[in-house]
Amino acid sequence: MIVQIYEASNPEEAKQLTSLGVDHVGVLVGTGKFPRELNFEEAKKIFKALPKEAKGVALTLDWKTENIIRLIEEAEPDILQIGTFLENFLLKDVQELKNRFPDLKIMRAIPVVDEEIIKIAKSYDGIADFLLLDSYKKGDSAIGATGKPHDWAISQKIVETVKIPVILAGGLGPDNVGEAIEKVRPAGVDSKTKTDRVIGEGKDLEKVKEFVKIAKGL
Repeated sequence: MIVQIYEASNPEEAKQLTSLGVDHVGVLVGTGKFPRELNFEEAKKIFKALPKEAKGVALTLDWKTENIIRLIEEAEPDILQIGTFLENFLLKDVQELKNRFPDLKIMRAIPVVDEEIIKIAKSYDGIADFLLLDSYKKGDSAIGATGKPHDWAISQKIVETVKIPVILAGGLGPDNVGEAIEKVRPAGVDSKTKTDRVIGEGKDLEKVKEFVKIAKGL
């Protein structure tokens, strides 16, 4: 079971996450257009600090190809997670990125809103390397970061339909990740809001430890 945790804010925190068994360390990367974004240099330092067995994931909320290319070239992530709306960055745009950077793994965020999304998720077979199934609230500026689960029955159908690995996100924490895995059977699980510190910035390492333990059945 892949465990992906957002958001690491510095190299030391990233190394602490991997010491707890986190496989994918996520960083929100950009030019400051969205809150909490780290710049390319800061993100690169985090990715370079990770042990070989861990992967650095750069989440971009941008939709301009030239900006995303710059992120890839300067931050050097192992995985690029595209979090903007599906209509802002199309299937063909993902394919073009894959053609340009064949060694880069691409994770496409999919908003789980209704069963119509199953067909869209299936269209990424053979193009994206991962799908991230996340919650979406109407009016939000991007997919995810709601802190609330979505309809896991739809996510289960996507897992059963697509051939590429699926990471389940959306309001997951130590309190519900076991149930989510049992119902959806994803390749991995993602947590951000429910493993943040309640007071102050950064990750609650005890919550992350418990999340990893439950997710991996340790």
